[in-house]
Amino acid sequence: RPPLAADPGQPRLRGRSSGSRPLSPAASPPPPTAPRGVEGSGGAARDRPAEESPGGDAAAAEKAPPPPTLYVQLHGETARRLEADEKPLQIQNDYLFQLGFGALWRVQEEGLDSEVGCLIRFYAGKPHSTGSSERIQLSGMYNVRKGKMHLPVNRWTRRQVILCGTCLIVSSVKDSVAGKMHVLPLIGGKVEEVKKHRHCLALSSSGPQSQTYCVCFDTFTEYLRWLRQVSKVASQRVSSVDLSCCSLEHLPANLFYSQDLTHLNLKQNFLRQNPSLPTARGFTKLKSLNLSNNHLGDFPLAVCDIPTLAELNVSCNALRAVPAAVGAMRNLQTFLLDGNFLQTLPAELENMHQLSYLGLSFNEFTDFPEVLEKLTAVDKLCMSGNCMETLRLQALRKMPHIKHVDLRLNLIRKLVVDGVDFLPHVTQLDLRDNQLGNLDATVFSGLEVLHCERNQLVALGLCGCVLKALHAASNELVQIDVSPVPNYLSYMDVSRNCLENVPEWVCESRKLEVLDIGHNQICELPYLSPLVASGLRKLLAGHNRLARLPERLERTSVEVLDVQHNQLLELPPSLLMKADSLRFLNASANKLETLPPAALSEETSSVLQELYLTNNSLTDKCVPLLTGHPHLKILHMAYNRLQSFPASKMAKLEELEEIDLSGNKLKAVPTTIMSCRRMHTVTAHSNCIEVFPEVMQLPEIKCVDLSCNELSEVTLPENLPPKLQELDLTGNPRLALDHRTLDNIRCFKIDQPSAGDASGAPAVWSHGYTEASGVKNKLCVAALSVNNFRDNREALYGVFDGDRNVEVPNLLQCTMSDILAEELQRSRSGEECMVNTFLVMQRKLGTAGQKLGGAAVLCHIRHDPGDPGGPFTLTSANVGKCQTVLCRSGEPLPLSKSYAVSCEEELQRIKRHKAIITEDGKVNGVTESTRILGYTFLHPSVVPRPHVQSVALSPQDEFFILGSKGLWDSLSVEEAVGAVRSVPDALAAAKKLCTLAQSYGCRESVSAVVVQLSVPEDSFCCCELAALPPPSPSVFAPAAGMAVRERPADGLGAPSSSSGLTSEMSSELSTSEMSSEVGSTASDEPPPPGVLVEGSPAGPGEPRCALHPGGAPGAFQRQLSSATFSSAFSDNGLDSDDEEPIEGVFSNGSRVEVAVDIHCGRARDGELRRPPAPGPPPEAAAEGAGAAEDEPGAARRADGAAGTMGRRRGNGSVAPQERSHNAIEVAADAPLRRPGGYFAAPAQPDPDDQLIIPPELEEEVKEMMRQRPPAPPRPGPAEPADCRCDTPL
Repeated sequence: RPPLAADPGQPRLRGRSSGSRPLSPAASPPPPTAPRGVEGSGGAARDRPAEESPGGDAAAAEKAPPPPTLYVQLHGETARRLEADEKPLQIQNDYLFQLGFGALWRVQEEGLDSEVGCLIRFYAGKPHSTGSSERIQLSGMYNVRKGKMHLPVNRWTRRQVILCGTCLIVSSVKDSVAGKMHVLPLIGGKVEEVKKHRHCLALSSSGPQSQTYCVCFDTFTEYLRWLRQVSKVASQRVSSVDLSCCSLEHLPANLFYSQDLTHLNLKQNFLRQNPSLPTARGFTKLKSLNLSNNHLGDFPLAVCDIPTLAELNVSCNALRAVPAAVGAMRNLQTFLLDGNFLQTLPAELENMHQLSYLGLSFNEFTDFPEVLEKLTAVDKLCMSGNCMETLRLQALRKMPHIKHVDLRLNLIRKLVVDGVDFLPHVTQLDLRDNQLGNLDATVFSGLEVLHCERNQLVALGLCGCVLKALHAASNELVQIDVSPVPNYLSYMDVSRNCLENVPEWVCESRKLEVLDIGHNQICELPYLSPLVASGLRKLLAGHNRLARLPERLERTSVEVLDVQHNQLLELPPSLLMKADSLRFLNASANKLETLPPAALSEETSSVLQELYLTNNSLTDKCVPLLTGHPHLKILHMAYNRLQSFPASKMAKLEELEEIDLSGNKLKAVPTTIMSCRRMHTVTAHSNCIEVFPEVMQLPEIKCVDLSCNELSEVTLPENLPPKLQELDLTGNPRLALDHRTLDNIRCFKIDQPSAGDASGAPAVWSHGYTEASGVKNKLCVAALSVNNFRDNREALYGVFDGDRNVEVPNLLQCTMSDILAEELQRSRSGEECMVNTFLVMQRKLGTAGQKLGGAAVLCHIRHDPGDPGGPFTLTSANVGKCQTVLCRSGEPLPLSKSYAVSCEEELQRIKRHKAIITEDGKVNGVTESTRILGYTFLHPSVVPRPHVQSVALSPQDEFFILGSKGLWDSLSVEEAVGAVRSVPDALAAAKKLCTLAQSYGCRESVSAVVVQLSVPEDSFCCCELAALPPPSPSVFAPAAGMAVRERPADGLGAPSSSSGLTSEMSSELSTSEMSSEVGSTASDEPPPPGVLVEGSPAGPGEPRCALHPGGAPGAFQRQLSSATFSSAFSDNGLDSDDEEPIEGVFSNGSRVEVAVDIHCGRARDGELRRPPAPGPPPEAAAEGAGAAEDEPGAARRADGAAGTMGRRRGNGSVAPQERSHNAIEVAADAPLRRPGGYFAAPAQPDPDDQLIIPPELEEEVKEMMRQRPPAPPRPGPAEPADCRCDTPL
């Protein structure tokens, strides 16, 4: 078919047609006898059937224009013309199946969505792209004048002007490109603006015989377009043309005028075997030609006739053979054949005597090609990503010219020596990501650099004569033998192995500068001789079993010392005095109780700049020793035993820029922090700080984190610091803050008051969330928390990591919950919904996902739709390195999988698609993950299909953690679970994880979500425990079915809920604190329409259990709640006509405490039953709860009176929809604050008895209530179907 000219107005097809004909979405395929044309931009007539014009068939066929050619475009990049046998619908279906969709009906439905055009779209006619068309050619009819403007002999004439390649082409005939063409080379020339004429440029060539053409453009837009493109060409020093990614099917004819062209880039086009490919006739000086990613299929024979060619790249063209004609390119020096299907090479390659680099990576070679023995100029053998299973050293012996051997990502299991004694010519050997169990490389006597990471090595032997670098991380090494002693060794990385001792020969390596022995089982470091210690610059010995460091330390030049995650009780006394070059010290996660001094006198030579001491047992005694490091810039002392930080000591750390004192028992941050004028980050969460520090006066302050403290008020200056980006004050229950300028802070976090109609999470789960930016202060992570997902007993949590971009995490945070909600309407399978959610999200990313990407993990909690009375199910799905781990009975249970190149299944899939994996382990140098959202230009090598795993939650499940890449790169799942188990508050737990990650070495953005669980037994209801005494407002131990206080529904900016432990409230607490401490309860589900609840004004009905909604009559659940709210002495909290105190409500004249125990089921025999007192309906009660309609919060109270299921009350509790007047529903509406600072309790049922406790006897009565023995359950009749919900107090 002849291609049509590019027309941006032509209609676009999105998989609606079969073959080359369009297909209406609602119509069936037309019969072959009546083909339908494609309507053009001007409404071109369709092809008419033959029966409409029986007399003019031939004439109509001659006059009818041919149908436009169809093009397909992937990911907004180049557009490819469809062949005659290709069908758009089939192409689209194959793409969506490859993306991860499993069902045909779903693929068809996705194909109808207009947003799929960001992934795949079809065009009738070649789509127009302004950017690529400008790079290919600029042309037009303009007024042209030859020669300089001051010469009067030349006149203005209108001519065809073309800019193509490196030349300006001007026709000699008016309104035509026929005849003689004037060519002006522009490389190294000049481009000047002609001021005397409007929109005029003077273009001059370089050299002594330069010529000048003046071109006057019609519009300013054309003038700017030409100026931009011509200036780019003229500024080049090398005659090169870049026509990559231009959807070219053949070369522009005008390009052949560029006779001086030396470099031509044509990668990522569609130049199939075509006569227009570069030939010797067209380019006589061409030296470099790039034809990679052009779908050639066969080797382009035309390029073999270019004698000047020195560099040829034909990678990723699905080549299966190289013809013998390539031997004619005798001047070729670089020949790239990577990413094809080659298995052999022709013998004629030996004629390339100047060939120095031959790329054969990611092909299908099973052995070394024999022709390599004759290519004596090649010094590097690049055969990574092939299918070699055996490394035959005899073949390498026949290639003495090879010095660098790259055999990464093969299947090599063994080395075959075949009588070879030595191979002295090989200096660099790369065997990363193979399957070697043992490696005896002593035969490589001249080896300087060895890479053997990520194998299964147990033993390693080397020749150390000239060894300079050893990279052997991520193996199972227990023994490393190097002989003789490597006196030239400067770099050694044997981390993540099974070493128990440092090899003895290491202590004698005199030139060793970097030694990484982290993540082993080493118990003791050897003594380093003064000669060795003087050269060592970096020692990484973290994650071992070190109990002490060497006592004898001479003058050492160590600049970086990492001994974190060991068992150190103390550091050597002379460490900081003799290590006068030490700039970085990380001793976190040890058992340190004190620090060594920096000097014996006040004068110190310390140059220490970064000190990390998190997670130790340091006390206040070590703080004065910090003053010996006056150049300290970063100090992390989180999670120690500090109770104070003297102000005089802080004043001496004037160069401090970042400090982290979280997780201690500090009551204040020293005021002398004002002397640290360079301070930009202050982190002191999870302490007992009561007074907001004066950090807002620091000119460089960017981040302040004082969450989970005891702040009561914050005084902010009128003008906030100009660089302030984050202020986190969540988890301070006493805090009341009102400042108009807080909106200017990028990330201001404070506990949000719960609205009356806000939704809340069921008591089974509660969460805490945090995020922290990296060293560049760029927050590239985001989190999602929906406690009451879909207004049901479901929850949804997620963490998203964009690596270095912000756009993708924000899009995922805003969109994924809505997509999952839609998917749950389509399917009952939780795993299928999760998979489809990620796949749909791929197209929802739109143009942002074409070049950017991000990792994601999503966790969904819900009941099995097929078994509403069954247990809760947790479904986790992830792509990238964001992961989830569940704590079950104290042990970690990973629910995620990280798909990377190291995964054998993924590696083979990538190899089939012929993607290139660079030396840093990234697909095409972009991402380490093979399954990730976005990066659609890497399709099909990188796909968004997630790993999905579901587990049924049980009472043994304590919590689960969602974390970003930075979290799991710094903490193991075992350590993360162990760190969170000891923290009862979810927000504080999430904060702790991020703080630990940053102290352990994380330098990127990090995010963590901790979701605490309190799952009741699924086989019985906790109402069986009804004989136990009701919980008191003081501390009680968590139990099955306990209601866990939750965070507000908006989630992210709110404090985390406590873990079922209700703090005992003292009488000195303020009203704002007591209002924030109100507990939440998971309430019963609303009754179905038409069924009335017994005990309500409407009459009897069917019980509804919160754990087992709609289940068997015997199903029930016990729910515990402890609510505390304040009232004035003059107002006892009762706002109804009945002013009698309530049973279970303790009042000392200034405070009211309510202890409530809800359960469903029939009351035991002997228990006291009382019918509910008549009263107004809930709406009236809610109205009476407030003071007056014009008071603040009246609207919120009116909304809260609706009583919908899962809606949060004003105090943060969850109330049912039913119209019962039990005590907990009334208490839920109680804490509504009056303008005077007090709370008015709504109407309560009239109890028969009351208990009023004087203030002086309150604590004694509470203790008696706690010690009251539970009444034994008495046998009774079977549970009737009409059991009522009562509240024994």
